[in-house]
Amino acid sequence: MTDPAPLDDLDRALLRLLARDGRRSYTDLAKDTGLSTSAAHQRVRRLEQRGAIRGYAAVVDPVQSGMPLTAFVSITPIDPAAPDDAPERLSHLTALEACHSVAGEESYILKVRVAGPAELEALLQEIRAAAGVSTRTTVVLSTPWEGRPSSR
Repeated sequence: MTDPAPLDDLDRALLRLLARDGRRSYTDLAKDTGLSTSAAHQRVRRLEQRGAIRGYAAVVDPVQSGMPLTAFVSITPIDPAAPDDAPERLSHLTALEACHSVAGEESYILKVRVAGPAELEALLQEIRAAAGVSTRTTVVLSTPWEGRPSSR
């Protein structure tokens, strides 16, 4: 990035949404982030000017976009009798990139991207408090490939 100013949660959320679909409308970006359409447009322009967005054909590099640490967080309810509503309880956390319901000991596996270890530690505390779960975390060391196109 050309501007070293840190990215906030809304910037990272916009980058994630645009990485998934670079043709996403400002109206949809606004709905998904809670911004007004004009505020979403202004933030995207600023991200372009700062160099966090350099084009829309390629996937945004998480390291360049200020989210170099990727981890998978497995969550298990502390109280097995509690309602299975973790996805709803966690949906407000913009660092969560994906939530997968899984078979096995855990109930869900979350894919998260954060700026560093301190942010991961804070996020884990938020996850535990918001959903009433215990966590088991695996930190990604490198990603040889990701986002492969479907062969269908």
